[in-house]
Parts: sequence; structure tokens; C-alpha cells
Amino acid sequence: MTEQRINDVLSNIKEPLLNKDFISLGFLKGVTLKGNKLKIYLGITDTEYKDFPGLKNLIAGKIMEEIPEIEKVEVDFMLGIVNHDNKQKEAVLPGVKNTIAVASGKGGVGKSTVAVNLAAALTLEGAKVGLIDADIYGPSIPLMLGINERPRVLNSNGKNKMLPVEQYGIKLMSIGFLVEEKTAVVWRGPMASSALKQFMTEVVWGDLDFLFFDMPPGTGDIQLTLSQTIPLTGSVVVTTPQEISLADARKGHVMFEKVNVPNLGFIENMSYYLQSDGTREYIFGQGGGKKISDEFGVNLLGEIPIDTEVRISGDTGKPVVISKPDSEVSLKFRQIAKNLILEVNRKNIEPSKSHGLEIII
Repeated sequence: MTEQRINDVLSNIKEPLLNKDFISLGFLKGVTLKGNKLKIYLGITDTEYKDFPGLKNLIAGKIMEEIPEIEKVEVDFMLGIVNHDNKQKEAVLPGVKNTIAVASGKGGVGKSTVAVNLAAALTLEGAKVGLIDADIYGPSIPLMLGINERPRVLNSNGKNKMLPVEQYGIKLMSIGFLVEEKTAVVWRGPMASSALKQFMTEVVWGDLDFLFFDMPPGTGDIQLTLSQTIPLTGSVVVTTPQEISLADARKGHVMFEKVNVPNLGFIENMSYYLQSDGTREYIFGQGGGKKISDEFGVNLLGEIPIDTEVRISGDTGKPVVISKPDSEVSLKFRQIAKNLILEVNRKNIEPSKSHGLEIII
């Protein structure tokens, strides 16, 4: 009875960033009642929300007002991720809340580096994250995560399934695990598409907030296979500031638009080089990411500077957000992760109103 009364109170209190009540969001994570002392665990979109004390006091006060026998309330917040509710997605990937393609229209923009560091940044925010290295012809993520082992096989109900390899809290599957080192993958489109489907249907992913797909460059078979196999929560398109890169990023955006996959935002990589005196040198031009975001009316999730530590960290198998968590580039990735969480949550509760939101860079 007390639990139902707690639900009733929380159903009238809105999560501040989503403007929807905690119960309908599924953000009541747990309740502990000892005598007249209550502890509740609630999800929230931003675990560094600026007015936690005020929100906690509001919730505690409302509960004690509505349930007088409770004399003390302790509120504990944790990351809350809204599920992309789709039966087809849940049939293929049970337990996975959101599926996101990280794409680019062309190679050389640092897409895989962005995917790895974004995944790592989300784990630091408290999210459960998986990553599929869908760049079949150039699998580089095992190197970037310092993984040398192969996935184990689990027999479940007479069927063999693979267990993803885990590193830094990220669950990973890559074609790089399944071919010999220094061996080129020479496959036609249907074979590559079949491998991607296996990574979705024959891998035990467990419960995840996000499953990312690091896509190959371009707009080919892999992109179409993914969009046709499961309904994606959305895509993230990586670009660099110069016009030659923007031209291809436009094609990537339009491709996902044609297959009804919403673009959650652009990420501008290699935005500037931070010199020793603190000044910024815009090697590849300035403002390209903002330009293309405005053009399509979607978010610019963030701008990532050129930093030698990013290259070193990728080569040594430890993402820069893990190896140098306080660096400028790492803090940029952390902010992009927060922006993406906000956009995903808003999209999942208000799909028709998910674009053109104000994002902090």
C-alpha cells in the first residue's frame, strides 16, 4: 500500500529536464522502507543537475505531506535512460534500450575515435553501453580499446551464441575478432550485411542503455541493412569543419532521413588546434558543424578539438576520456555524452518534437 502511495506522489512530480513525471518515465528505480524511514532511488537525465538539493527537498516534502507516517525521506539520483519502445527492436535485441548508428559520409573524419570515446564517456555518466564495430572492411576499435582476446561462445537452449568482449565498461563485438590479424576482409555487400546481422541476433548483449554501431564510411549496404533490420533510435553524423567533409555529411544525413532514421545530431571533429598559449588555430576552417546543423534543423552535439593525446590514447588502447579525464578534449566528450542523453530521452517521449533543441557545447 505504501509503495502505491509513493507512486501516486511521484506521478505528480516532474523530472526537471523532460517535464514529465518520474513514474511514467519509468524512473523509479528502487524503494527501501525501514520503519518510518524511506529511501528512494530515482533516475534523472543529468546526474549533475544544478538544483539537486531543491529537487530532493521538494520530493521528500511531498512524500511526507501525503504519507504522514513517513518521518524521514532520503532521495538518491542515478542516470535515467528512456527506452525506445519498439516491438521489432525488442525482438531482435531484448534488453537494449536504444540503438544508435555513428556514421560519416566519408572516411578520415575520426568517426571510430569519436564512437569509442563517446561510448567511454557514457559509461562514466553511468550508462550501460555496447559497441558494434560495423566497419567491416577496416575494424579498428579492438586496437583503440586495447583488446587482444576473442569473444567466448555460450550454449543456450541448444544454440551457440557469442559473448561480447568487455573493456572499460564497454561491451564490444568486431569483425576484427573473427579474422586473422593482418588479413584483409574481402567480402561482397551481402556477406558484410550477414555479419552485421549476426552481431545483433547471435550475441548475448544483456541489458544496455545504448548499443552503438560504428558504421563504415559512405551510404552503402551496411547502412541499409542496419536500418532495415531494427528500428534505430537515431543516428549521429560525424564531420570535420571544411566544406568537402560537410558535402559528404549532408549525404549521410539525407540517407538516414530516407530510411526514416532520425539524426540525433552532428558532431564536429578536429574543430581546432589548441596551441600552448591557449589560442585556437582553426586548421580546417571554422563553424562547419554549426552551419550544417542549422541547415537541417538538428543539434550540434559538440565540437572536438585536435589533441595529440587522442592519437596516443587510440594507439595505446586506452580512450582519452579514460586516460586523461580532465583534459579539454575529454570534457568535450563528456558534454557531448550529456547532450546525447538529453536528446535521446526527449526523442523517446516526444518523437515529433525532438529537433531544434538548445544544446550546451
